[in-house]
Amino acid sequence: MKASDLVALASRNAIVLLPVASTEQHGPHLATGTDDVLCTEACRRAAEIVQKSRPIVVAPTVWMGLAEHHVAFGGSFTVSLRTWHALLHDLCEAILRAGFKRIVIVNGHGGNTSALNALTVELTRDLGTAIATTNYVAFLEGASSEILEDQTGVQHACEAETSMMVALRPELVDSSRLGDAVGPHATLSSALARPVHVWKSFKEMSPSGVLGDARRASADKGERLLDAAAQGLANALIAGDPWGADRL
Repeated sequence: MKASDLVALASRNAIVLLPVASTEQHGPHLATGTDDVLCTEACRRAAEIVQKSRPIVVAPTVWMGLAEHHVAFGGSFTVSLRTWHALLHDLCEAILRAGFKRIVIVNGHGGNTSALNALTVELTRDLGTAIATTNYVAFLEGASSEILEDQTGVQHACEAETSMMVALRPELVDSSRLGDAVGPHATLSSALARPVHVWKSFKEMSPSGVLGDARRASADKGERLLDAAAQGLANALIAGDPWGADRL
């Protein structure tokens, strides 16, 4: 979009979706940019639905996040919490200075979740306006159990993520390695937020780099998952107002 297009959208009080993801190992079969690709597409599809009823724009995706737990595999980027906080602060500030008032940070990486929940408070306080946050995977909780065969939710480099990548970017899926794309079944919340938390490398939890089983992934499942995530996010933005009526 041209700058003038964005100025016009800001004047119409458009919502800004800011996707945040990660670039990290995704098992033996998926490209390291998987979270980036999937979060971007979920936001794009949601915006296509929302724009029929209210103005919205999708910002470029933040492709690096908090991924120290994946570094042992190689091929992964990570930044410190301090750096990530500063980056999100400055990006949100730039969006506000461009005239927009409503920002939704849409997360696509499990390792960002805890930090993002805490940083929402900091960003809201420091920038003087409510910054909303969500995770596109949260809108799959009901649909995924009906779509998937080997798991009930999104894990990591699993049936769900692999299906969505097969649907979107099949050239980034190494089908010859699908037979190796198997790991223990565990939700991301249980893997990353145990009752007594001691940091643990993902490699200790899964030597393959996979949580779940990718072997029955398909493009049809991926399309259905992406559409469900987009529709759920769009419904939340159309029906609700996380900023409160006084900020409309």
